[in-house]
Amino acid sequence: MTTPGDDEIVTWWGLVIEGYLATQDRLMGEIAERFGLAPAPFDILLRLVRTPGHRMPMTRLATEAALSSGGFTKVADRLVAAGLITRKPSPDDRRVTFACLTEHGREVAEKARQACAEILRRRVLEPLGPEASQALADAMRTLREVNGTS
Repeated sequence: MTTPGDDEIVTWWGLVIEGYLATQDRLMGEIAERFGLAPAPFDILLRLVRTPGHRMPMTRLATEAALSSGGFTKVADRLVAAGLITRKPSPDDRRVTFACLTEHGREVAEKARQACAEILRRRVLEPLGPEASQALADAMRTLREVNGTS
């Protein structure tokens, strides 16, 4: 294969972005419709339900969700008000506060996670097939590793 020209590689990247945005828009539209969750609260609930013990230090959760401290606090306040998470101080370190799923939060997060998987099967796995879907995930993992800030 020859090295792509400038227009070709810029077009490839544009297609990656457009495909991601279109798929993410459909995914989050269905999640919002079914569960009333915006992207940031959905992401936080998803991270917590997939974490052992369903709790995570709030600073780590904010970092993983790519939210500023203030932005995360607003989202966390709304999740607390909705009865989906609680804040619990760490018994080992007074500087650490955990975000913890409530029982109701765990139920909502589990249902939303199952819906997300069903939507992704329909919107990604069916059109691409298992091999191309895995190749896409592998390619994105590589780009995250090469270009990530961690």
